[in-house]
Order: sequence, then structure tokens, then C-alpha cells
Amino acid sequence: MRPGHAAAIRAAGVASASAADLQQCEALVLMTVAYFQPVTRGQLGQFFGAEISRDTIAVLRRTGFIAAGPRSPQPGAPYAYVTTPAFVSHFGFGSLGDRPDMEKLEDAGLLGRASRALRDDEALVSELNGALGPRTEEGEPDEDAA
Repeated sequence: MRPGHAAAIRAAGVASASAADLQQCEALVLMTVAYFQPVTRGQLGQFFGAEISRDTIAVLRRTGFIAAGPRSPQPGAPYAYVTTPAFVSHFGFGSLGDRPDMEKLEDAGLLGRASRALRDDEALVSELNGALGPRTEEGEPDEDAA
């Protein structure tokens, strides 16, 4: 398979994406679902401070790492997303309880100390926005900073 044709082949359903193929944004959304499930796409958007596209959710569903869970009691009854047994086995967990806790991630340098306040949505949004890179005044990623 030629790299230039990979997206088209995946879209046709001939090959599926794996964890190694996930973009940074998709990996962050997967991590957020894993820690805060069940979570709706709207709630994910609140965490990140930007709308999470249906395409991002579709990629994660195609990998088999997330699935639609229970309907949320919010107006419109949106689907809430949860991780799957494929997620658990792919990442080497015996169960979801085996996920690294936030303090271990902080100690490993993967999260900043602000994540101790993850129960505070503003701290989480700030932490995740920092992981996505510099932002312009309008809140969009800074294209020139890369």
C-alpha cells in the first residue's frame, strides 16, 4: 500500500487504522473517552474548547477503540461514547481499572501538575489545549507555530 493512497484505502474499508495511525487529536480524544466515559461528543467539545468532528469519532469507531454507549439524558439524547474490549486488549490492560492514574502520568511527565484539578473543567480544558499547541487570539491552532 502506498502512503499517498492510505486514506482512500481505509475509507473504502479495505484496511483499518491502528493505534499507530492515530493523529494527535484522535489520540487525545481517545484518552479523554477512556478517562471520562461515558462521554458525549458535546462534552468532548467542552473539554477541548472546540467542536470534535464526527470524522474524529468515526476514525476511533473504525479502529474499534470506542463504541456508542448509552444515550445521554441531555436534550436530543445524544450518544455517549465508551471504550471497547479491543481498546483494553490493544493497550495491554486487563481491565479499564488498569489504566494509569493521573498522578502516574504526571510523574512520567506526560501531564502537567494542573491535571490534579481535572474535576474542574477549566483546568482540563487548559491542560488539553496546551497539549494541542499554541493558539491564536481566536482560539484556533497557530499554523505558523509548527
